[in-house]
Amino acid sequence: MNKNPKRLFKVFLILKNYYLFLIFIVFISNLYTQETIARVTKLRGDVQLKSLGSGNFTTTKPGGPIYSGDIINVGKEGFCMVIYLDDKSILKIREDTQFQFMDTENTRTIDINFGKILIDVKKDKKKDFRVETPVSVASVKGTQFWSIINQMGFDKFYGLEGVLDIFNTISGQSVTLGPGQMTLSTATGQVLSTPADPEEIPVDPENEPTEEIQSEPEDVQLQNEDQDFQETDDSSVQEDIPAEENLDNENMEIENLFEEEEETNEILSDTLNQTNDTDETTPDLPKPFGMGLGVGSATIDGKIFNQLALRPEINLGKLGIGLDLVLYVDNDGNIRKDEWDETTDLLDKFLYIRWAEKSDPIWFKIGSLENITLGYGGLLSGYSNMMEFPTVRRVGLNTGLNLNRFGSELFLANIKDFVRGGTILGLRGTFTVSENIPLTLGVSYVTDMNQFSGLKDTDDDTYPDIFDDFPDSTKLWNDTDRDGLPDPHYGLDSSRWDIDADGDNIYDQLDDSLSLKPTPFSIEKNKSIANGFTLDIGYPIVNSESFSLLVYSEFNRLNFPLVDSEQFSRTERSGTGFTVPGLRGTILKFITFSIEYRIKNDYFLPKFFDQAYDLNRILPIYSDAGTEVFTKDMLVFADSTTKINTKGYYGSLGFDLLNIANFKASYANMVADTIKFRSFNTNINVNTENIPKLSVAQAFFQRNNDENPFDFENPTINTVLGYRLGYEVAKGVSVVWNYKQFYRDKGTGLEPIKQTTIETVFDF
Repeated sequence: MNKNPKRLFKVFLILKNYYLFLIFIVFISNLYTQETIARVTKLRGDVQLKSLGSGNFTTTKPGGPIYSGDIINVGKEGFCMVIYLDDKSILKIREDTQFQFMDTENTRTIDINFGKILIDVKKDKKKDFRVETPVSVASVKGTQFWSIINQMGFDKFYGLEGVLDIFNTISGQSVTLGPGQMTLSTATGQVLSTPADPEEIPVDPENEPTEEIQSEPEDVQLQNEDQDFQETDDSSVQEDIPAEENLDNENMEIENLFEEEEETNEILSDTLNQTNDTDETTPDLPKPFGMGLGVGSATIDGKIFNQLALRPEINLGKLGIGLDLVLYVDNDGNIRKDEWDETTDLLDKFLYIRWAEKSDPIWFKIGSLENITLGYGGLLSGYSNMMEFPTVRRVGLNTGLNLNRFGSELFLANIKDFVRGGTILGLRGTFTVSENIPLTLGVSYVTDMNQFSGLKDTDDDTYPDIFDDFPDSTKLWNDTDRDGLPDPHYGLDSSRWDIDADGDNIYDQLDDSLSLKPTPFSIEKNKSIANGFTLDIGYPIVNSESFSLLVYSEFNRLNFPLVDSEQFSRTERSGTGFTVPGLRGTILKFITFSIEYRIKNDYFLPKFFDQAYDLNRILPIYSDAGTEVFTKDMLVFADSTTKINTKGYYGSLGFDLLNIANFKASYANMVADTIKFRSFNTNINVNTENIPKLSVAQAFFQRNNDENPFDFENPTINTVLGYRLGYEVAKGVSVVWNYKQFYRDKGTGLEPIKQTTIETVFDF
């Protein structure tokens, strides 16, 4: 009896080792009998396969087997066609493509790294077919479609037959793709479908010369070996290793499947060629109607919104109208109503209305204004009312007359600011002596009627948001203890008062030391003006096609009147600037230049009203004592050394580089003993017509009146930079990044203020 446990234990060990050995044998046999899921039927150029667990790619041949886990790579100028053995689904793989075959019992997946594949999934498919990328998952029903996968995170799918569902793994959103449609899925989470442009659909490369399956000695030997297995399971072998005759029949079937598509492409090509021939003899006129569609995200007041914008453009002769019909939707699906709840919001829907050009007798533009300069730019140069768009939408006006020898111009930065105390206004008049003596005299006047109108006031109660404890209510503004209940004030129902407004836990009527916030700073009761005027004279010395040169002189004066009120005070300042002389011209029509010698007296700043003026027109400074507001002049001239008279030079250079890019940079250096004021501005605009897949590329940098504007690691409040970059994912469809950055003092030092919008733009 005592020996039985030992015997049982020995039997257990024997059985255990036996079963382990059996499992090992089964595992090894499975490795050597892995099922062939597909075969290469045609190829051209460099086509390589890498098996699962192998570290190297090896060249494949027509008829080569494909197993689950294999990775295929089609090189440059290559092509490969693969057929699945069970359901005869077909993959046509174009050049520069790499993906992995993954088959399980119930699913069939191709995991694409990059490239272009024409996929024809048969309706009687045996498994669920999926296309996976780093960005998307396409669930395929019986259908035919193109998959074009970009390593930058842009997936495009073109539907030819049937339907499939495209799922974006970043955002979790999905759309359905049907015939004649294109779906774009991006790494930013966007997924949308649009009508497909036939020109964008890749051409089926099968008709080009390829290496087809031929009876080579190796193939004959392989077929002979396969015949040994045919006696055991003839039907499975016929599916697993098709004979040459079967493959030829399959190739004929494939060619018939795509013959109709090939004829369609030829018809489209002929039609496009006829269109191009017609365009060569037609003058390039502006389109009478254009439509832009923007889909993306925008940050407004620190909150991210999904953006949907329609931007139609209408051109009727000299009249042009651009609209900006935009909806902002938060993550909860709520539409932001601030852009649609007031009558004045209708003005914001017009991106611009223009009539004629500046050289015409009468011209105007209302809405968005860019690069506004009066005269030679001594006071107002390169101004833009779009620097805070779309957070702040300004409606400007720029108009003028040209009557023989007289000219005039009017500029308003934002018409809507008139109800808030005033806007930036510019006036200019010119007189040219005669055609024989083209001496031009000019006078300009620029004023900021109330710099405080640059403060945001959401509820229009005259109390700017930075001082208003209730920025969304026209009847509430103070909350001393910040408990959400308003302080008592005139016009407010006493039932809504905070009975302990100062938060000291003493009922206010019994509190002998009640201390409440004073009435907030009001735009209506405070006003700060900045103004200036210019006298200038100019004469063109040379004016030919290869070279032009203009000499000019300019006298500028800036004035900042005294302000002394209960809530704001500013000392009076003024100063003058001379440009004697100034030269500007062009060389061979693609190089522009300017040189100025400048003399500055007292409190004067050249180009005071510049591109970024709206960003630093009025600046709040935060501290423990509270919030104070400073106008631009108060900060620029805060240092007593800024009054010192200085002299120096200014120069700019711009050129059009072989119609590839337009570049411009300027530098100013004003000195007085050891005091130095330097400025640097630059911008570049790339001509994207000759650059594939790039729809727009612009960038700018501005830093004025700093000791070292090239100290990029230590920016100041005078630093502004930004870019606009568009990637064309399909004809007329671009993903556009808009980025702007400037700096503000939040009481703890400078902090960057970043404005970013990413949108998908359609132009058709």
